[in-house]
Amino acid sequence: MKARFVFLLLILLTRAVSAAETPDAAREKITVLRAEIARHDDLYHRQSTSEIPDATYDRLRRELEELERRHPDAARSVPSLAGIGDDRTGRFATRRHALPMLSLAKAYSPADLQTFHARIAGVLGRENPEYVVEPKLDGLAVSLVYEHGSLVRAVTRGNGVEGDDITANVAVISNVPRTLRLPDAGGVRPERLEVRGEIYVPLDEFARVNAEREAAGEPRFAHPRALAAGTVRQHDVAESVRRGLRVACFALGTIEPAAAAPASQRELQAALATWGLPGIPVSWPAQGRAGLDEAVEAVRRARDGFAFPSDGAVVKLNRFADQRIVGASDTAPRWAVAYKFEPERRETRVRAITLQVGRTGVLTPVAELEPVTLGGVTVARATLHNREEIARKDVRVGDMVYLERAGDVIPAIVGVDRNRRPAESRPFVFPSVCPACFAPVSREPETVAVRCTGPACPGQLRRQIEHYASQRALDIEGLGPAMVDILVGQGWVTAIPDLYRLRRADLLSLGRDNERSVDQLLAAIERSKRAELWRVIHGLGIPQVGVTTAKDLALRCGSLPGLAEKGPEWVAVLAEPRYQDLIAELVRLGVAATSPSPAATTLRGKTFVLTGTLPTLSRVQATEKIEAAGGRVASSVSRSTDYVVVGAEPGAKLDRARAFGVPLLDEAELRRMLERK
Repeated sequence: MKARFVFLLLILLTRAVSAAETPDAAREKITVLRAEIARHDDLYHRQSTSEIPDATYDRLRRELEELERRHPDAARSVPSLAGIGDDRTGRFATRRHALPMLSLAKAYSPADLQTFHARIAGVLGRENPEYVVEPKLDGLAVSLVYEHGSLVRAVTRGNGVEGDDITANVAVISNVPRTLRLPDAGGVRPERLEVRGEIYVPLDEFARVNAEREAAGEPRFAHPRALAAGTVRQHDVAESVRRGLRVACFALGTIEPAAAAPASQRELQAALATWGLPGIPVSWPAQGRAGLDEAVEAVRRARDGFAFPSDGAVVKLNRFADQRIVGASDTAPRWAVAYKFEPERRETRVRAITLQVGRTGVLTPVAELEPVTLGGVTVARATLHNREEIARKDVRVGDMVYLERAGDVIPAIVGVDRNRRPAESRPFVFPSVCPACFAPVSREPETVAVRCTGPACPGQLRRQIEHYASQRALDIEGLGPAMVDILVGQGWVTAIPDLYRLRRADLLSLGRDNERSVDQLLAAIERSKRAELWRVIHGLGIPQVGVTTAKDLALRCGSLPGLAEKGPEWVAVLAEPRYQDLIAELVRLGVAATSPSPAATTLRGKTFVLTGTLPTLSRVQATEKIEAAGGRVASSVSRSTDYVVVGAEPGAKLDRARAFGVPLLDEAELRRMLERK
């Protein structure tokens, strides 16, 4: 309610200032805008969350800057905003940067880019300066410090002068080297090196984490940046591994001796690879204004193929000597600019608002939409997250809504056209009972989740069985949503163990010519008794236990009885009677999940990247086969990638593989590698 009130106030004040540009009206508007921006800065930088899309925040900043330009006296009379968002949390020790970590000025239009170029050309005295254009990663800024080749410190930007020391969390990120590859001869060794970059979550990891949270009835992360920033600020360093964090380096802070320094941004990119540091996987050289426009447009065209979250392009002068001539302000370098892409937006109508009952009982409202194409994908549904979100946005059936891909990732409703709202529309009323079982619902203290309280809710049961049978769990072929609906509806399955009590005669009584499919389903269920232990653990839907934790538990416990005995040491909820009884019942029914096999060595130490659609293997299946053989599947191609597995309609990863000379495999070649002993 507070956020809605502030925005309404901003609208009214905007109209007042536009109608009469009085100093008092301008001062009031500046005061409200600065307070609102400061609030969003705190949410974004310290709490790793946000209430509004980046584009809306950027519009608030631009509106404030324009108002301050027109009314400088009014602006000086109001407490000012800090130039750089302060991300210090107070939960970590802080460290000073050797050189300030500045922010980047923003450009939003070709006219802004022309202004930037004209200023650069004027200062340098030439029309065609050399630029480098890189994708703008959307993550958490970080500084990495190496001394004598060893990682000694990782610090967030903070307020630009000092930041949080997150060394322990960053040191476990898989692509961050603890020791650099420094030349023994033929080059100057940097004895002290500070590089700057971004901590981010690859898009496939973001999707995986959100899928696990949704299945567990936990709120989804709205954006990969929120996941990256929230994870790296936890004191449990293992989360940085479990959630697949990565780092990309793209700037030089300090380097000693100075003779070891590269002379340009392009040379820095090459040096990062030589030192073993992860860089930006792709960039475009540009010269002059025409080349700059072409390079920025190339980033725009390519970004749908990026494996990382990106919301724009970063333009930099290539030569460091030119950068020093152009200089910097107190808050931002003058030789670089971040060109922000407007998020793609579409209008569509809300046909209905439905409620999904998750396997833990959480009720999630979903907007059923008239299908619309957004970012090359047809979108017919968008989550409304929770009861508070519907009330805040006031989304109603029949509304025309604005749909964007939040951070260019998840389709999200970002606004309602109330001028086109049907006269008969009414606010959506969140039910007081579960739509699946009609049991009362309750809101948990200190959360936004509304949960069904029914002990035998068929909606929860359906999701639990679907999860147990899913590809990432037991992978029981033939046990899809339609069959689960039948089994639950007939009362044959009231809990997971009932799957192993299904009778052939009952299934044949469904009245269809389905003898073969019944036998195939029963055979798949029987095979699941000998599935890998981690699959069974993941399939049980234990709170906070995703795939990675399930694999850890499988290694530690060795069997289902071992899980009941030892599991509570690592996951306390396993001590509860419901899980102890469930595990015991599965063991009685013959579920003898296989213990983890000795470490596979076929693909040990090899890194693979998947692109395109393989003939017979899904992305999940291919990943699991590679990991089972000791390999690793990465989300993006780099010089350290060993193989890229290519299917039909590959994306930009194929181009990068060819540029780096990475060997290419098809599915048949991958299978032959997997079969080698």
